[in-house]
Amino acid sequence: MADAASDWLATLDADQKKLATYSLTDEERTNWHFIPKPFEGEGMRGGLTMRNMRQDQRALAFALLNTGLSNHGFVTATQIMSLEQVLWELENQSPKRNPEMYYLTIFGEPGAKAWGWRLEGHHLSINFTIADGKVTSGTPIFFASNPAEILEGPRKGLKVLAAEEDQARAFAKSLTEEQKKEAVFADKAPRDILTAADSEVKALEDKGIAFSALDDDQKKALRGLIDVYVHRLRPEIAEDELAAIEKAGLDNLKFAWAGEFENKTPHYYRIQGPTFLLEYANTQNGANHVHAVWRDFNGDFGRDVLREHFAKSPH
Repeated sequence: MADAASDWLATLDADQKKLATYSLTDEERTNWHFIPKPFEGEGMRGGLTMRNMRQDQRALAFALLNTGLSNHGFVTATQIMSLEQVLWELENQSPKRNPEMYYLTIFGEPGAKAWGWRLEGHHLSINFTIADGKVTSGTPIFFASNPAEILEGPRKGLKVLAAEEDQARAFAKSLTEEQKKEAVFADKAPRDILTAADSEVKALEDKGIAFSALDDDQKKALRGLIDVYVHRLRPEIAEDELAAIEKAGLDNLKFAWAGEFENKTPHYYRIQGPTFLLEYANTQNGANHVHAVWRDFNGDFGRDVLREHFAKSPH
């Protein structure tokens, strides 16, 4: 990962590098969002855009992205970026839609004791923190899809975040009526994920059905749904994250649902444990617009590890 980041930085000229690099402690590092921000002027994202890279630089940027994501995660991320072209066409060539307006940003020096990087744009935010040569955090990680399913045109039928929706619905429908009384906390889904783009999150209300109240097949299905989110990351990083979830106790997990159960109807769900939150909403555009995020209560942006690191080392 450090080599890939250094290879990319080595190709940048002075002006590009000024846009692409920040200190590890800069406020920009936690200034993340998934909305279509302005492409210039006040409110624009920090970082160097794909649009402002040469073709060789773009290739090296994607090589860095590939060091952090699994094969499936990489494909999904690039499909999300490609949906900006679909929206450009659907919205009469709207100037706020551009599949090249994704920003790569390096925080600190690659290979240093502590550093990080981010790839972000509309509907995509991928954040990594590295300390002592190890990835200590791959969160927050936000994937979204608009449209959730392409309904017309040459890409008709593409459903970029299919597993996040379909596996969750199948699991929710597998619950008995008694179990649904515990799992469903509202008949109407909230308009969006409740944590929005908060730089730091705390546990949401303690609602939903406990993992311990599920039968064996349901437990397997819920763990499979967690895997969908965690395995966006490359396997060895994902396995570390899953081990931390296991250590905190699977019986402490809760699944909560709001809204309707049928396809193309507004719905929301979350899986919450002592250390993490997976949150999903599909309510906008006729329930054809998905937002899905994975947060760590203490570890987002590597906060827990970096606090310890900065306490021990002078900066």
